[in-house]
Amino acid sequence: MQPQVFVRNRLREIVGASTNWSDHQQAMAERVSLLTMLAKSQNDLPAKRMKDSYVEVYLPLGSEPKLREKYLNFHNTVRFGRILEDLDSLAVLISYSHTYNPALKRSPLSIVTALVDKIDMRKHIIYPDCDIKFTGHVTWVGKTSIEAKMHMSQYHDGTYAPVLDATFVMVARDPENKRAAFVNPLTPDGPEEEKIFQEGEANKSRRVDLSTASLLKVAPTDEERKIVHSLFLNTLDTKTVSFHSRVLPPNSVWMEHAKLKGLEICHPQERNIFNRIFGGFLMRKAYELGWANACSYGGCRPSLVAVDDILFQKPVEIGSLLLLSSQVCFTQGKYIQVRVHSEVFDPLTQQHNTTNVFHYTFVSDRDVPNIIPKTYGESMLYLDGKRHFNQTVGQ
Repeated sequence: MQPQVFVRNRLREIVGASTNWSDHQQAMAERVSLLTMLAKSQNDLPAKRMKDSYVEVYLPLGSEPKLREKYLNFHNTVRFGRILEDLDSLAVLISYSHTYNPALKRSPLSIVTALVDKIDMRKHIIYPDCDIKFTGHVTWVGKTSIEAKMHMSQYHDGTYAPVLDATFVMVARDPENKRAAFVNPLTPDGPEEEKIFQEGEANKSRRVDLSTASLLKVAPTDEERKIVHSLFLNTLDTKTVSFHSRVLPPNSVWMEHAKLKGLEICHPQERNIFNRIFGGFLMRKAYELGWANACSYGGCRPSLVAVDDILFQKPVEIGSLLLLSSQVCFTQGKYIQVRVHSEVFDPLTQQHNTTNVFHYTFVSDRDVPNIIPKTYGESMLYLDGKRHFNQTVGQ
């Protein structure tokens, strides 16, 4: 059985969700009765250890050719969008393993993905005919949030070699997915686990600092303002004395010409156990659009370097029209930073609501054109892309 099917079947058992779309309303209504099982405070819940949430799942690409078809791309490597789906399902299962209460037949918690903090690639090639192993466990908890770290390795040349490391942040909600709910505290066992736990604390502080310094909230730094002004000066037409006459420098592309858009109709097949659209599906579609944009921009097949700071702002309902917009927002040498914005469009009210923002860092096998912003808004996208690039690749 493929890992995503195994994991999602296990999650349905834990939550008590129906496998049939026609029964989903009744199944969700039955979950309301679990409200009384929620803890009134975190102190009412027993502390857990990291080993309590340890999960190991295998993806047998080497031994199951039929399964291989689902993961294979036309370059004869593995579709990374499918890996994102598996990681998202696994992070949810790890979180439920941490909060498991043997006295309860079903979990009263609704655990969903809040943020993909980072995914760092250890190698670019994933073989389509070699078994894959996923492992992971909880590394930090707050009162209602959980950090889960996962590792993916692949069997090749007689041993399992690391492919990627991923950090997801999950949040616990009540059975109706309306309010926050408490999760079990985590007790580190020994100095090594204490170090891992402190890294989780540092990750939380870093996320708060990044949110506080967001360009949507505060002005760019002095250094960033100089970068924007330098980009502006480099595009002025020297033959005129005008702020409006702009000229594209050599080997460059205006940012407005580096976009790619897509539309998805959200069908029941892509639902999660709470009958919203599965977060892994959103990540896969956004990644594939971002990859296509990077491929088009660089003129050759790019490799993924890192996934960074995917924020899940709103759930996506079944039947929604999902609009995806990708933008190359920063380039440096062979690197291409792509931002994908997703929003739900309601054709009845004509309203647009942002659901997710995705950040991907790709590398090409050759130097790519410089991306040049023209407006102030594009300049902020450029700086935001530069910040994400520096976090993942380094300055």
